[in-house]
Amino acid sequence: MKINWKVRMKNPVFWAQLATAIVLPILAYLGLQWSDMTSWTALAGILVQAVKNPVILVSVVVSVWGIVNDPTTAGLSDSKKAMGYLAPKKED
Repeated sequence: MKINWKVRMKNPVFWAQLATAIVLPILAYLGLQWSDMTSWTALAGILVQAVKNPVILVSVVVSVWGIVNDPTTAGLSDSKKAMGYLAPKKED
């Protein structure tokens, strides 16, 4: 599996997608809202609950896989063209 991680890490959209791919399945399964995470202690407790629950873990893994996988290429690798990028491509 060849993925151009350096370029993905430079893209703020990737980070936003990653955060939502992790947090939203947890909130949905536990029936919580953003307002339930009002302190670092509350957030830590929620994350501990999530790690202990295999259904939540599988949901998070599937969500993260959805943002890592490039649906325009066969398999899980980036295209040869994308592997050559040094920064996220901007449209002309």
